[in-house]
Amino acid sequence: MTIMKMKFPLQRRVHLAQGLWLLSWLAVMSGAFIFCLGVYLKTELLRRAEVMDNTEIHVVPNILMLVGLASIGTNWFAGRVCQDSLDPARFPRWKPFLMPWFGVAVLLCMLLITAVVLSYALQGSLEESLKVGLRNGIRFYRDTDVPGRCFQKETIDRLQMQLRCCGNNNHRDWFEVQWISNRYLDFTSKEVKDRVRSNVDSRYLVDGVPFSCCNPASPRPCLQYHLLDNNAHYNYEHQSEELNLYKRGCREALVSYYMELMNIIGPGVLSVIFMQISVFVSLRYLQTAVEAAMALENPEEETEGFLLEKDVKETIEDVKAYFLNLLKLGQVSGEEPAAEDATEKGDAPAASS
Repeated sequence: MTIMKMKFPLQRRVHLAQGLWLLSWLAVMSGAFIFCLGVYLKTELLRRAEVMDNTEIHVVPNILMLVGLASIGTNWFAGRVCQDSLDPARFPRWKPFLMPWFGVAVLLCMLLITAVVLSYALQGSLEESLKVGLRNGIRFYRDTDVPGRCFQKETIDRLQMQLRCCGNNNHRDWFEVQWISNRYLDFTSKEVKDRVRSNVDSRYLVDGVPFSCCNPASPRPCLQYHLLDNNAHYNYEHQSEELNLYKRGCREALVSYYMELMNIIGPGVLSVIFMQISVFVSLRYLQTAVEAAMALENPEEETEGFLLEKDVKETIEDVKAYFLNLLKLGQVSGEEPAAEDATEKGDAPAASS
């Protein structure tokens, strides 16, 4: 039982081939678009690699880049088939490649859907990765002389200024770490000595933040130090006034930034999926209609095109049998040389006797 049959006179087959040719080249450009989206997302993730603890989220841009390149190739192939579909001398050469092409097209659509699902499913993993990465970045902020961490301070400062954020959760995260390097501390000063001695780990902790936490839009000049001391600044109440610092933590800012990217990429990828499905369905109709026309004595007669020659269950069984047959052929071809060697070894004694 064929599924979704349609009548295709010659003129309609011509229009289908022309329309599909145009659609396939649009799909080629959409494949390039998907690849560029993957490259852009990969670049944005690499830019923040120093404040990320793992790279699980990189699977999304990797899939987008892979599918984008594969989509360019498969849709270029569809365009070539459309060009030769109405030529009885040239179309038959494409027939052996059409069934594998349909399999690749289905796989690409599944991978694109997977990328969209993962982009939202991995939000928790992204947030945890940023939480640990930012915590380490803040802890190593002062290590400007340590190999491998020389640019940590610059990275954190740029991040806080660009995303208008402060700390991991908020500005109080800076109170828990020594973010000022020892080389810039005067250990002959009584204040410095007292702060170091009062701490179990002999760290110099202050109720202050780096300059990059200061909000330039604040009406008040930046207050970096003594943020918990109301008497250290004129007309200041630390429990109610935080106008001169960014209130949002950098983890929240980065998660929001990446999820905004995902919200832009998601609809774009879904539109490409619909376009890929349109190419798939149109090429299937064109293939079956043209093959039926070539089987007739008069190729210009009206023919039928369909999506599935049998129902879904029988089609799945046929596809399964097709791939199992391919596997058996591969095993047989791999075993034949061994069988020939055994035959030769068996003939050797007979020849000597």
